[in-house]
Amino acid sequence: MADLPPSRLRLFKPAFYSTGIDCFGPYLVKIGRRSEKRWGILFKCMTTRAVYIDLLSRLDTDSFLLALRRFIARRGKPFEILCDQGTNFKGAEKELHQTYAELVPELQKQLACQQIMFRFNPPHAPHFGGCWEREIRSLKQALQVTVGTQPISEETFHTVLIEIEGILNSKPLGYISSNAADPDPITPNSLLMGRSDSSLPQVIYPQSELLSRRRWRHSQIIADHFWRRFIKFYLPGLQTRGKWQRESPKIKVGTTVMIVDSNFPRALWPIGQVSQVFPGVDDRIRIVEVKVKDKTYVRPVAKVIQLPAIPE
Repeated sequence: MADLPPSRLRLFKPAFYSTGIDCFGPYLVKIGRRSEKRWGILFKCMTTRAVYIDLLSRLDTDSFLLALRRFIARRGKPFEILCDQGTNFKGAEKELHQTYAELVPELQKQLACQQIMFRFNPPHAPHFGGCWEREIRSLKQALQVTVGTQPISEETFHTVLIEIEGILNSKPLGYISSNAADPDPITPNSLLMGRSDSSLPQVIYPQSELLSRRRWRHSQIIADHFWRRFIKFYLPGLQTRGKWQRESPKIKVGTTVMIVDSNFPRALWPIGQVSQVFPGVDDRIRIVEVKVKDKTYVRPVAKVIQLPAIPE
């Protein structure tokens, strides 16, 4: 297994200096007598494992830029953003670059260090964002059980998302001792606000409150359901993971490969040659460019199969 990337080791930098972003949803919320769709967006600090969750009214560039402005106002400007190649993320990068290019040269010099660097994962490579994709998977599984398909008010849903943010930021970052006399474990909240827990004392409300008109109690029951699912399914998974012990050979330019594409039958997967490789900072190749006839595709190494060379 390779060393951790630089974004995971931003030592002596503020939280969210390197941030991974992804959206999830949609969920139905009640606006008066009608139901509308809402999406969630998760910002994850790659170093401290802290999360920031917000609500999106649409899955477009404008909604993402508004959420990004709210995030920067509360947590500060990130140095880099890691994300997939969603149209809202690509459009936001283009919008920010166009705005910067329209400034006068004097301001461009002064604000050059204030730009946000977008780092996009290659297509068909969700495992490149495993750090935040796994967080979203746990969040969605718990929300599916607690909220399900029942429409709730937008204010209640927004409160539940922020309660979930507090729960995720209270998880331990390392070993937890069973001795009550030992100091509390370090959590993302310890790094964000200087204390481990920022929540109000919890009150256990009966399940009958789900049908009442007390939105405050409704949100607390949903947050309590999420906490139970989090304890049952997520925390046991924070164990030591195994590592690959053998070094695999590096893929080279000119190698004949088959591109794995789940949209086609296996017999119709395209075959081409590697025309370019993109080594990382640790000199390991994780992304390649494959030329198939007159087209080129950028794919992760995990999505290509090296074919044996034909002997002369």
